[in-house]
Amino acid sequence: MDQDAFRETYREVNENFCAFEKSVLINQCNCSKAERFCIAEREGVHCLSEEGQARCLDALSILRDHATFALRELTEGKLPHGKAMRVQIGGMRGLNKLLNGDDTQVPDVDAILQAAIQRWGSLEQLPFSEIMPSIAAYKGKTRARRRQKN
Repeated sequence: MDQDAFRETYREVNENFCAFEKSVLINQCNCSKAERFCIAEREGVHCLSEEGQARCLDALSILRDHATFALRELTEGKLPHGKAMRVQIGGMRGLNKLLNGDDTQVPDVDAILQAAIQRWGSLEQLPFSEIMPSIAAYKGKTRARRRQKN
């Protein structure tokens, strides 16, 4: 399947996409509202809740806006993959650490965001100064160096 056909099929099948799809696919975050699907041997994730999707999109947008310094980059436009992962995984780990004391696993993105809204009143009121160190500290996979042949 060529890339254009895949993208078109993907958009048709996945109207309610998961905002945390990248982090769910690499098993760094879980979510009770996420459901995996396959197209042409590729995996995707869609959200089972329109309300949940809106909450996640808002959370990512707000985290990204506050992460300018931690990312060392202006956050206009699409972020490179590694920096998008830092916002998604680092941001959710930081938030989970504040709520549950655990910064290694994200058991349920939707539940964490709902608990955060309940505790701080809205996503805009999150303690970003306490979340940003987790975004700055998150390191994704590094590529293995190739050995030079002698």
